[in-house]
Amino acid sequence: MARVRAAITGVGAYLPEYRLTNDELSKMVDTTDEWIMQRIGIKERRILKEEGKGTSDLGTRAVQDLLKKTGTSPDEVDMLICATITPDMVLPATANIIAHKADIHNAWSFDLNAACSGFIFALSTATQFIESGRYKKVVIVAAEKMSSIINYEDRTTCPLFGDGAAAVLIEPTTEDLGVVDYINRVDGLGRYHLHIKAGGSLKPASVETVQNKEHYLYQEGQAVFKAAVSSMADVAAEIMEKNNLTAQDIAWLVPHQANMRIIEATARRMKIAKDKVMINIQHYGNTTAATIPLCLFDYEKQLKKGDNVVLAAFGAGFTWGSCYLKWAYDPQ
Repeated sequence: MARVRAAITGVGAYLPEYRLTNDELSKMVDTTDEWIMQRIGIKERRILKEEGKGTSDLGTRAVQDLLKKTGTSPDEVDMLICATITPDMVLPATANIIAHKADIHNAWSFDLNAACSGFIFALSTATQFIESGRYKKVVIVAAEKMSSIINYEDRTTCPLFGDGAAAVLIEPTTEDLGVVDYINRVDGLGRYHLHIKAGGSLKPASVETVQNKEHYLYQEGQAVFKAAVSSMADVAAEIMEKNNLTAQDIAWLVPHQANMRIIEATARRMKIAKDKVMINIQHYGNTTAATIPLCLFDYEKQLKKGDNVVLAAFGAGFTWGSCYLKWAYDPQ
């Protein structure tokens, strides 16, 4: 009996129309286009400006795009996983809201919080349900309204992040395609360097926490950068070694889009040429869980059936991981 694997069979996305450029940011905080481009590599980022709109609105549009592109009925979807750190509200799960808005009524759904590693963690989770035979069509939607947790008076964080969403359909295959292997890791000590101080059970919201701006993202840049460079590069190299892959075997590296220097360090460690690295950070910034599937969306027409693809990410927590998959379809 042929082994069942979980394969990505379609990609959809949605990005807000508003573009926050470096020039506009330089009028808000003490920064410049040159500084941001040299240190981070971001030219602009998308921001959801519409009143009363949240992460579920971004995610719903991405899921609807995915279902339309793949010709999938909402009623066919068995499960929906939403990778996000910017849920609409503490409860219920944003996945439930997206499922309702997208008319997906026969699936169960849940949120997964692994920050920038969210898509890889969700993909490895979905893989288990597909390989077990339990489900046939799983949707992963990575959606973030990062602008809702960013202090636009903090020059160390506000240039980094943008809003956006992307979704993939996961289905079973008996061909030599789909998810071959993955590695996921965490280190809770990382919470001291990258977190949101207030709003949880440890420090509930109060007048004081709002006045002290403790509901915005807090990041110790150097500590996070150092950990990201080593961990993301190490785990990408590890999955290559584990699966006897050389740089020549890999068609594409899909790295989390946090910083061009981190992306370049990962590619160097893997000995991957720049023309085999998916990069769109200059257009969208760091959309956290959504960066990797947004790369797959942007590069979809260049992907070919059977391509060896390595995904790699690092995020708050700390979380990090890599995934080796064989692309399952040719450009449409």
